[in-house]
Amino acid sequence: MTDDLLSRHDVLLADLDGTLYRGPEVVPGAVEAVRGAADRGVPTVYVTNNASRSPADVAAHLAELGFPARVEDVRTSSQAAAAMLAEQLPPGARVLVVGTSALADEVRARGLDVVGDAEGADAVVQGHSPDTGWRILAEAVVAVRSGALWVASNVDPTLPTERGALPGNGSMVQVVRTATGARPQVAGKPAARLLREGCGDAQDPLVIGDRLDTDIEGANAMGAPSLMVLTGVSGAAELLAAVPELRPTHIGADLAALTRPPDELVPGPRPGWDVRADGGTLVLSGDGDGPEPTVDALRALCAVAWEQGVQDVRPDGAAAAAALADLGLAERPGR
Repeated sequence: MTDDLLSRHDVLLADLDGTLYRGPEVVPGAVEAVRGAADRGVPTVYVTNNASRSPADVAAHLAELGFPARVEDVRTSSQAAAAMLAEQLPPGARVLVVGTSALADEVRARGLDVVGDAEGADAVVQGHSPDTGWRILAEAVVAVRSGALWVASNVDPTLPTERGALPGNGSMVQVVRTATGARPQVAGKPAARLLREGCGDAQDPLVIGDRLDTDIEGANAMGAPSLMVLTGVSGAAELLAAVPELRPTHIGADLAALTRPPDELVPGPRPGWDVRADGGTLVLSGDGDGPEPTVDALRALCAVAWEQGVQDVRPDGAAAAAALADLGLAERPGR
């Protein structure tokens, strides 16, 4: 029997943007990893904070990219947000939707009425839309100030794309927060609700994501192990500085980590690398003789950084300098 990370779990709760794809581009190896998991009887549930598209549209996009995805395999923050509203409002309540038609459809599916302005609104629900502008944000401000229930699908400040990080729903939510002084209820990650809904009857989920303050914090909130992949938003510097609630169980370069022994993926000492604290600096030395020397260096660094509370790093030797450069923690030697 294969004793790899995948063998320890009965469902993968996978983030999308930055984990499986970046905009229209698939993260290399992601399709093969998800299909390989399915072939071994471990399904993937696609859990996304992005509320701009319907579950059907998300599933269709994933299928076009080559992922084995059905509508029922998708969980979006728009679904979770609409459910939160329905739990707190009577049928027919008036909801001002700041977001796309996909979010509005989820609200209607819960027996609530969608309105376009603040007049008489019982609630405001806010999800990502690339077309969100001043006028609808102003209506949201008026409604929230008047006492309307306010639910945000998510509060991610940025959205990873092929052009880099662009403003996410959290940036638009912050506009309303600044103007009202209020705080919304949050439906998506890092709240555990969305991930729990994705578990179904599974007993041993693995949360996979690229972002510490949503995917990994959400995994820790629900008490599930996590795999942090270095293909999206959060990088080595964020990992070294991570507080306990943002620390992943496993660290992988990408989803190929699913077929690695789990003990090789946890932060801790790694063959060929030595990390010591020198005052307020971590010193990395060695030549990294494991199968993933650069990521192994990061795993070794994280263990000492988290124990010592030190994030500054310097290399001792050419191999260490190259590893730190690859991790974005130092300039490449010779520059």
